[in-house]
Amino acid sequence: MEDRRGGLTIDELARESGATSRNIRAYQTRGLLPPPRMEGRVGYYDEGHLARLRYVAGLQERGFSLAAIQCLLEAWEEGRGLNDVLGFEEALTAPWSDESPVRIAVERLLEQFPDTVDDPALLGRAVELGLLVAVDGELEAPSPRLLRVGSELVAAGVPLAAVLDEYERLVVDADRIARRFVALFETNVWEPFVDAGMPAERVAEVTAALQRAMPTASMAMDAALAFAMERAVAESAARQMARFLPGGGAGPSGPLSGEHGDS
Repeated sequence: MEDRRGGLTIDELARESGATSRNIRAYQTRGLLPPPRMEGRVGYYDEGHLARLRYVAGLQERGFSLAAIQCLLEAWEEGRGLNDVLGFEEALTAPWSDESPVRIAVERLLEQFPDTVDDPALLGRAVELGLLVAVDGELEAPSPRLLRVGSELVAAGVPLAAVLDEYERLVVDADRIARRFVALFETNVWEPFVDAGMPAERVAEVTAALQRAMPTASMAMDAALAFAMERAVAESAARQMARFLPGGGAGPSGPLSGEHGDS
């Protein structure tokens, strides 16, 4: 990942944003992008410029023309400080994960996930699920943490097919939870801001609320999952230990089924 503390050159900004250097210059000419900070003859861009480019790209994907985007940005910036506007765009478009993709050799994957030796289709399924991405004839893991979790589960004895099944279910659960958190923010922060006419003096306040929402959502999920795992593991331990007790067993007549064996 680029060290952005000193700023990004136009070529680095193009690489990070997916825009071409030519388009970046065109956006500056149209007033869609603020000019860079100049040091000699070299211009340096910051996170605010990157956020603006992502914001413009997102509007284009939704069908907005550059002229319409320019009018929208001019109206948005009228009466508002440019730093506040760019700060809001940066918060709105900031990635929610600090992970960087890693390339992994197929040989290494086969070692970590030996099930793929006998069933190569499992690798294809991992690609379909987005856990692996084909890049330049190699495989890349967008989330090294998820790759590590899968490796640990397989090492613990869980078949890779079952791990992939669980990940697919987890994505559905995560999408549902994410939508609830977004709705919570929209209903209680964003909509009141819009209803108030998006006043300039509240831009920084809404930006701060959005920035707080990111770690808050993750912390809430970590804490809730920790409590849920404690309960689930305790219940599982009770069921399994009951098998060692007189009258226990794995069948429906075990001591946790509602029928009590003789003591």
